[in-house]
Amino acid sequence: MGRSKDIASAFNATAVITSDSAVIPVTRGLYIGATGDVTVRMEAGNSVTFKAAPVGILPIQVDMVKLTGTTATNILALY
Repeated sequence: MGRSKDIASAFNATAVITSDSAVIPVTRGLYIGATGDVTVRMEAGNSVTFKAAPVGILPIQVDMVKLTGTTATNILALY
């Protein structure tokens, strides 16, 4: 697994298009612009839903932000 232990801040960000099949490069985290549920596939391969994720940064390494189960909007992938 490509688990990063680097604690440096993000150097890039890009808008996330939620999808149940599109794989993205593993993130340093996600910025949530409008609160809601966020369903992701973690870098380790398991899928989880963060219920009522608040506006701000989720420091999680993911390779997919799923359409099904995600109600949060304005999500950015942080790299």
